[in-house]
Amino acid sequence: MHSLTVYLAGQIHDDWRELFRQQTQERGLPIHFKGPQEDHDLSDDIGEKIKGKQPTKEFRDQAASEINNLRTRVWLQKSDVVVALFGDQYRQWNTAMDAALALEAGKPLIIIRPENLIHPLKELTQRAQLVVESPQQAIDALAYLFTE
Repeated sequence: MHSLTVYLAGQIHDDWRELFRQQTQERGLPIHFKGPQEDHDLSDDIGEKIKGKQPTKEFRDQAASEINNLRTRVWLQKSDVVVALFGDQYRQWNTAMDAALALEAGKPLIIIRPENLIHPLKELTQRAQLVVESPQQAIDALAYLFTE
């Protein structure tokens, strides 16, 4: 195995992806990352940027969702592994949707979730290849894939 493409699913409100990418780079892991649009304003505005001004907030959200869902499906399907981070601070609907899409596509799924989300995520985690409690554990698992 020469390299992996990893889709990082989860909320876009903090820098967890940047830290994840930085830690894999520091370890010299040959991983390329894809994921949702991390610029929150662009993610919200992309529907109107492409399709034009929408008549209501609902239609604005729908237009953005169409384009963001296209991005997610394309990059997730091209990935080798999906890492889905569930946390306490934000609602996790998009993360759950991306994890389900990964399972539907037959992609290996690593779920990162804190202990207090064991119960709410029990069905989803039973379908994942790996469930861990920290991004570092997920990185360790990815590193193990490159061990000869």
